[in-house]
Amino acid sequence: MGRSWQNMNHCTRAGGRTPATLALLLSVVSCVAELAWHVEGVTIVGFYSATCPKAETIIQQEVQSRFNSDPTISAALLRMFFHDCFVQGCDASILIDPTPGNTPEKQSGPNLTLRGFDLIDAIKSKLEAECPGIVSCADIIAIATRDAVALVGGPSYEVKTGRFDGKRSRSSDANILPSPDSDVDQASSAFASQGLSLDDLVVLLGAHTTGFARCGFFSDRLYDFQGTGQPDPTMNPALVSRLKGVCPDPASGNSSDPTVFLDQGTRDAFDSSFYSQLQKHNGILRIDQVLQDDSRTSPLVSRFTETDAFFPAFISSITTLGALNLKTAETGEIRLDCRRVNPTTPNPPAIPPSPAQAPASGAPPPRKPSSPPPSRPTTTAPAQPPGSGSPPVKPHKSPSSPPPRRFPRLPLPLPLPPLPLPLPPFRRLSPPANPFNPFP
Repeated sequence: MGRSWQNMNHCTRAGGRTPATLALLLSVVSCVAELAWHVEGVTIVGFYSATCPKAETIIQQEVQSRFNSDPTISAALLRMFFHDCFVQGCDASILIDPTPGNTPEKQSGPNLTLRGFDLIDAIKSKLEAECPGIVSCADIIAIATRDAVALVGGPSYEVKTGRFDGKRSRSSDANILPSPDSDVDQASSAFASQGLSLDDLVVLLGAHTTGFARCGFFSDRLYDFQGTGQPDPTMNPALVSRLKGVCPDPASGNSSDPTVFLDQGTRDAFDSSFYSQLQKHNGILRIDQVLQDDSRTSPLVSRFTETDAFFPAFISSITTLGALNLKTAETGEIRLDCRRVNPTTPNPPAIPPSPAQAPASGAPPPRKPSSPPPSRPTTTAPAQPPGSGSPPVKPHKSPSSPPPRRFPRLPLPLPLPPLPLPLPPFRRLSPPANPFNPFP
């Protein structure tokens, strides 16, 4: 619940600097609404508009900077986002590093070739400097992916934010990811297990319009398809011949593993060319080509050869993907370091009593009172000598280290401050003290 309190403090401090109470009112309402959505694990567009208004700009600038030197980062971020959300939901569990006794998702077979972790680290570092403990790593991946898609010519779309980061990452969890060799039955079953439709399957595989794959993921289609000793008959023979000049036969003992563009048309652009290539049987991965060869999915392939059909469908499907299995304040956290779960913070030790409160040397310990102590006094009582029967003085706790608090549910309607502006029918009143600051 750490970020909820930090968000509340940020909101009340921002409102306190506003000269007009109307602005204060709007700021408080915005922040309270933001926190209410966040605690329940629901995302909204513009979640950080009050607590970290520069967040999306910082992410966009970092992605742009990396793209300028490495345009393939767009495909890398798209793949990272899919692999993260498909396993345990969009919770940045894909970023967690191994620890003694735990092998995380990033070390599973399907994820060994993922890239872009260092970019997420760089973005997180900038955001922690701007607004510590506010922006989740899961939201960083989601926003960075959106920006990466736009940089290669894809559609720009709004990203709902407010995700929590997960606290678990297991290599075995990634076994549900569909294999590059999957047929439509296998792939659609995997997608359905995550609440994704057949349309989502065809649309999200369309992200292969940008990026590349290593020969090891499809070389069997060139040399020994399903143990026949022959190429995959569904692959264009001209493409087979061309790829054999790039990818060595695994049986030859040549261990080199070059890369090949997944879209043999426009390659570096995010467009509908991928589907046109499938119609020509130029799909590189089997999971891609079967979309054209299966009667359930081939009509969708035909439809998405038109950019006007593909882009809106892509926005819809990637938004659905980004909402899978969201964590709540109880099941997630805001990682301070995207590569590791936050350490558990013990309660701060109590400050020992002052010498005036401590019993004299050799004096017997104070006796327990015969009746419960009275409620908090309004005046300071004189100090009692040791052994007089007065209750022991409780040690003072540091105001700078408040005990952990659970985020309370705010009652509705909210106790909103009155408006002072001369806008009828409102009356001019003095602004009250801010009632929302949990740490006065």
